Amino acid sequence: MSSDPLSAEARDEAQPALGALEGRVPDKRLRRLRRLLPLAALATAAAISFLLFATRPTAVRVEPEPLIPLVRVLEAQPQTLRVQIVAHGTVSPRTESDLVAEVHGRVTWVSPALVAGGFFAEGHELLRLDGREHRISVDRARAAVQLRRSEARLARADAERRGALAERGAASAADLEQFEAKALGASASLDEARALLAQAQLDLERTVLRAPFAGRVRERSVDVGQFVNLGAKLARIYAVDFAEVRLPLESDDLALLELPLGVGDVATGAPVRLTARLAGREQEWPARLVRTEGEIDERTRMLHVVARVDDPYARQGSDHLPLPAGLFVRGEIAGRELEGVYVLPSIALREGDRVYLLDAADKLLIRPVQLVRRERDQVIIAGGLEPADRVVVSPMRFAIEGMQLRAAASGAP
Repeated sequence: MSSDPLSAEARDEAQPALGALEGRVPDKRLRRLRRLLPLAALATAAAISFLLFATRPTAVRVEPEPLIPLVRVLEAQPQTLRVQIVAHGTVSPRTESDLVAEVHGRVTWVSPALVAGGFFAEGHELLRLDGREHRISVDRARAAVQLRRSEARLARADAERRGALAERGAASAADLEQFEAKALGASASLDEARALLAQAQLDLERTVLRAPFAGRVRERSVDVGQFVNLGAKLARIYAVDFAEVRLPLESDDLALLELPLGVGDVATGAPVRLTARLAGREQEWPARLVRTEGEIDERTRMLHVVARVDDPYARQGSDHLPLPAGLFVRGEIAGRELEGVYVLPSIALREGDRVYLLDAADKLLIRPVQLVRRERDQVIIAGGLEPADRVVVSPMRFAIEGMQLRAAASGAP
């Protein structure tokens, strides 16, 4: 079999080109497929989205129920109430005095009762000063009185004799006037001597210091052997027959107590209950109002009334514990009896003088009321309410008259 050399060479040269052509055909298909894959993914996603949208559930429209606030209510009932006015004050003695030396001298004796906290009776000797100098003054004054009495008697006798002579014409009127003047001078000198004697005797009496009233010693300033001058402070004492407590009241409270505004004793003093913690427990003392001070304090704008406690130290058989001076006490004053008033919690009062009510349809009513007294946890109302009114006693952020409310069941929080 013969072969063509040119044909063989041509085939050898064309063979690589044919192989390259055959290899490029699959690469084009692959690139075509790669371009089609994103489009296929997008088409699949669109189909799934359409399917989900087509098979979605149908929403049912429901109208929301209106939110009605739930409140607690209290049924108002009128009652008769005796008002109790509460005030605080400090116990003070009715009289407190400084004992001072009325003469000079050295302290020679001090009573055992003249100590801080010691009790004494009226007229009790508390202290003695050295009285020897004052006794000498008394003796000298008494001698001066005797001398002046003798001189006055002699001058009066001379004047009487001169008067007898003048009546017979044996003495002139001028001589008579001169002798009568001497007699008057001697009489005046006698009166002066008697006054000096009385002063000396008084000074001698003042060397003994006596209690001016039944009381107790707050402090003592001297001791035996100490020399004191006129006016030196010896001790401070106070009376124990009764004690007083100044209680501040607001001006509105006066109408509930019916107290006079003038200064002076209250004819029918209202009873007062004083309480304080003493000796580890709560103690109580009976008292009564005795007067008002009759003026408003400029700083506090309050009026002070005075309550009196008889026998505060139980020295006359009282059945209460001693009430020491300086104790801070709480006073409850019995006021007037109020009829037909309503007592409500403090939260029931809104905007100063209004209350919130529920009508028969559970709608809000806003009603003004007449406030008698506001206390820490309750208010007393005299007018504006009717028996069985339902008063709202829950806090409310906002309130519009006529708004719908729900009343909580009895006992609900």
